[in-house]
Amino acid sequence: MMYGEAVPKLIGRRDGPHCANIKSPEGFTLIELLVVISIVALLMAILLPTLQRVRKQARAVLCQSNLTQWGSVLVLYTEDNENLLPQHSGGALWFLRGPYLAASDPNRPRVFQEIRAKGIACCPMAVKTSDDLRNGSFRVTSGTLYRIQGKMGSTYEAWEITIPPPPFRGSYGFNDWLFNDRFDLSIPDDFRFRLSRGLDTFPIRNRNRIPVFLDCRAPWSLPDNFFPPPRSPGGGLGVAPFCIDRHRQYVNGLFLDWSVRRVGLKELWTLKWNMQFNTANEWTKAGGVQPEDWPEWMQGFKDY
Repeated sequence: MMYGEAVPKLIGRRDGPHCANIKSPEGFTLIELLVVISIVALLMAILLPTLQRVRKQARAVLCQSNLTQWGSVLVLYTEDNENLLPQHSGGALWFLRGPYLAASDPNRPRVFQEIRAKGIACCPMAVKTSDDLRNGSFRVTSGTLYRIQGKMGSTYEAWEITIPPPPFRGSYGFNDWLFNDRFDLSIPDDFRFRLSRGLDTFPIRNRNRIPVFLDCRAPWSLPDNFFPPPRSPGGGLGVAPFCIDRHRQYVNGLFLDWSVRRVGLKELWTLKWNMQFNTANEWTKAGGVQPEDWPEWMQGFKDY
C-alpha cells in the first residue's frame, strides 16, 4: 500500500468478506413458544397442589400458635382468680372479646386494662364473615347480666357478635360445659361452683382430655352424648359446631391442661366434654360404630 492511499473502512459495514459469517438474530418460532408455554403450565399444575398444601399447613401452625397464646392468657387469668374460670357463658365471651368501654364512657378508668384478643381471635383459615345469615344466628340472654347475639360462621368463615357493639368476630369456640354448674353432677350443689364465681380447675383430673377452646363455627357449644354427627359440614348442634373440616380432617384445640394439639373430627366424640360425658358412646370404636354409620362426607376420616 502506497503512502497516502486511502484505507478501506471496514468498521460498521455488513457486506464484504469480513462479515460473511455474521448472521442476523432470529426470534422464536410459534412452535417453540407453544412448547415453552406448555412446559410452564405443566410445572404449575404439578407444583400448585403442593404449594396449596404447604400454605394450609402454615396456617394450621399459626392457628395452633393462636390457641397457645390463649392458653397463656387463661393460665394468667386462673392464677389471678384462685384457679377459677369465668363464671358463665357471658363471662367467657366477655373474656374472649376483652373488656370494652367507649372512650366517652364516664366509667372508663384512667388506666384501662384491655385484653387485646382481636389478633388471635380468628383461625387464619376463617377470618372473614358472611354477608348474610345463611349460616344461621345465635342469641343468648341472662336476665340483666348480658344479651349477646350475632351471626354463625362456617368451615372457612368466622362468626360475628353484633350485640353488644362494637362488632367482634372470631372462629374459635368454648366448651360451654366449663361455664355451667352441670359440668360435674357428682359434686354436691353447694361445692360445684365456689361462691358461684366459676369452675375450680385445680381438683379436676385428666385435664388433657377436657377441651376448652377449639376451631368452631359458633362462639360456644354444649356437646352431649346423644348428638349425632352433622349430615353435612357445618350443620347440627352439640358437637357439630366443632365438627368442621378446617384443617384436612382435623380441628385445632386447647385443653384444660393448657396444651394445644390437633383433634380428628371423629375424635371429638371421645373427648371428655363434661364429667358425665360417655367417651365410649355409640359414635366411637369402643361403642361399636362402623365406618358406614358416619355421614358420607366423614366416612373416609380416621376412626377413634
